[in-house]
Amino acid sequence: MRNIYDTSGREGLTQAINRRSNAAHFDGSVYLLSDGSFAPVAGNLKTWPTVRAEGQWSEFRSDALDPQAAPTQGLLRATWETLPDGYHLLVGQDITELGRFASKIYAALAFAVLLIFILAAVASVSVTRRTVGRIESINMTSRAIMESGLGRRIPVRGTQDEWDHLAQNLNSMLERIESLMAEVKQVSDNVAHDLRTPLARMRGRLEKASIDKSTPDRDQSLISETMADLDDVLRMFSSLTRISQIEAANRTAGFRVVNLSDIATEVAELFDAAAEAQGGRVDVSGNATLYIQADRDLLFDAISNLVDNAIKHGRPGGHVSIGLDRKDAEAILSVSDDGPGIPSEEFERVFKRFYRLERSRSMPGNGLGLSLVAAVARLHGASIKLIDNAPGLRVDLRFPVVDSISEKTHPQTVAAVV
Repeated sequence: MRNIYDTSGREGLTQAINRRSNAAHFDGSVYLLSDGSFAPVAGNLKTWPTVRAEGQWSEFRSDALDPQAAPTQGLLRATWETLPDGYHLLVGQDITELGRFASKIYAALAFAVLLIFILAAVASVSVTRRTVGRIESINMTSRAIMESGLGRRIPVRGTQDEWDHLAQNLNSMLERIESLMAEVKQVSDNVAHDLRTPLARMRGRLEKASIDKSTPDRDQSLISETMADLDDVLRMFSSLTRISQIEAANRTAGFRVVNLSDIATEVAELFDAAAEAQGGRVDVSGNATLYIQADRDLLFDAISNLVDNAIKHGRPGGHVSIGLDRKDAEAILSVSDDGPGIPSEEFERVFKRFYRLERSRSMPGNGLGLSLVAAVARLHGASIKLIDNAPGLRVDLRFPVVDSISEKTHPQTVAAVV
């Protein structure tokens, strides 16, 4: 508009303002030309509005620009300047619709915030009720367990959420506790059963000695037989104590890098004479260098128990073999015999304390040998498995193997192992 004034003067500017005020494509535009006293000369505003200083943008309300529209106070934004001849030119835009749109945006935002608060409140109530419900379910089950025993379990809804995972973990813990309690009961029953026989024998001997006439030979026989029975009882309690110590205490402080083959060879040499006395033999075959992290004494006891069982429960004059092998990252030690073996349904039960097969009850022993082997295997992170050897039985122990060491690279370690 200033360019029009510069080229055509005030008359050209007035014509341009009148033309644009009536043109449809300039709808919403604000024009006002006034004289030096701010009296309107041309444009679509009736009076000079209250605006800021020259050159600044101002927002103000005025009558609608459309003469046919209802008289409303529209929101306008405009700026103005003084022309060289003293007249004043104001130009601007009707922003009423923009204000309405902004009002709708503000209303929508306010509604969204309100809706968020409502949804948050509903979600909080729902989560709280759900949480309280699951907690109450756990509490009810806990009370039932305290009143009636370990047979109850926490219900699982199948949603696989955190509460289901918690319920599953608690149920697993309850099953483990129930299993341990059953083992404790079994051990108590077996201890009572195994103690009854030697104690009854000792009492019978003492009762008979109190009645019969005492002689030096009879007294010596009584003392020897009673001491033998007491030694059996002490061995049983010693084995139980050893198993409990292995399972409960942290014995990994005694772990060293040892050669499994060396320990197996020493065990074979120790038991070979006992096997030969029965017409049998014990031999070692397989890999000669299998290094594992282990407690040498505990491992020696475990392998000795396996070989002793194989000799006692195998066939007379049988062959006991200690096999050594490596597969991937595992060192495998197997002890096998060619005796009658045991039924496959008994494989898991023989690791329980005091458990003995019916045919073995007349033989010396207390049923704690394989329990000790299982405890040592768990301490070493090893797996134990019974396999039908057809004929006979094979026991596999699988240990995590360590990198092979050589006398050249680790002379001190090898010397300690040997």
